[in-house]
Amino acid sequence: MVEFPLFKSSRLNRAIRQISSSINARSYARQENVISSSRQRLITKEGDIYFRRLNIEDRCRYLRDIFTSLLDLPWIIILILFVSCFVISWLLFAIIWYGIMIVHGDFSNKTLNVTDNNHIPCVIGVKSFRGSLLFSIETQQTIGYGIRAVTEECPAGVAVLIIQSCFGLILQALWVGLIYTKLSRPRKRRRTLIWSRHAVISLRDGILTLQCRLGDMRHRSTLNEAHIRMYFISKRQTKENEIIPLNLLDMDVGFDLGKDRLFLNWPLIIEHKIDSRSPLYEMNKETFSKEKFEILVVLEGIIEPTGMVTQARTSYMPEEILWGRRFQRMIHFNKDYYSLDYSKFDSIIEDNSTPDCSAKQLYEQTNNN
Repeated sequence: MVEFPLFKSSRLNRAIRQISSSINARSYARQENVISSSRQRLITKEGDIYFRRLNIEDRCRYLRDIFTSLLDLPWIIILILFVSCFVISWLLFAIIWYGIMIVHGDFSNKTLNVTDNNHIPCVIGVKSFRGSLLFSIETQQTIGYGIRAVTEECPAGVAVLIIQSCFGLILQALWVGLIYTKLSRPRKRRRTLIWSRHAVISLRDGILTLQCRLGDMRHRSTLNEAHIRMYFISKRQTKENEIIPLNLLDMDVGFDLGKDRLFLNWPLIIEHKIDSRSPLYEMNKETFSKEKFEILVVLEGIIEPTGMVTQARTSYMPEEILWGRRFQRMIHFNKDYYSLDYSKFDSIIEDNSTPDCSAKQLYEQTNNN
């Protein structure tokens, strides 16, 4: 960066530094865009599956599972449907009430300007359609201001009153259940689970291992029975020359030893040993970034307050896996307590002990020696 010695404390140097930093940030962003656009990922870093489902003919299946379809809608659509359902139901029952009152002759005296003291209206206090709309709202929402009421001289009105009361209870119960379920959906719990931005490959106990870090922002509502899985996704060609575009292989994260079951009260490092069963067994540092694959990591656990099962996912592309690195320590003991420094969650340091050769070559070298 160029500086002018005569103006070291002037605004010129500060402006030059700002311009230089902005240029570096833009170039870094362009590099990130080039990397991300070079190979389309299947799973986003937030765990969403990047698929476009085309040419689905029988879309009526969504209506057969209407509850789940409503849950998948955005909140703005939910609120619009919520208001629309109640307003439409009020209007429909207001029309029914208005028709019953016309048949009963509640408005005939008003039309003819004749006063009949012997006539008992179907609904007391209603003189127009606006009044019937207010009565419909009061009936369905059980408000009861005490001005409008059904009389005994209207059997049809009593029947409609019963129907609308039951309909209002059912409608409210459905919407309360829908909104509560949407608010407490297990997938929202994954927003407070943190995955490391990069994965690393380094030596652990003399074995090359693939590692990523997982943390939980919540310290009171922990995940019970949490367990982890890891998958290797790549294209595979069979012996019959059949192309499988998304071939899924399981990557062992300690299932036999019980290491896949996690106690997620502090950040943990998920470890996959690159042995002869691993799809990374023959990859070295030079060929690793040239491979086309994606590693999917899935966490499942039971949310303690609700008892629902949640799933959190993330994925790592080859360029997001750093060879010869390890995660920096973030747990420290200070006098009488342990502290977690989340500013070091994504911090990675060099590991000079990690060789550049593949796990297969390392195994052969170790056995030969």
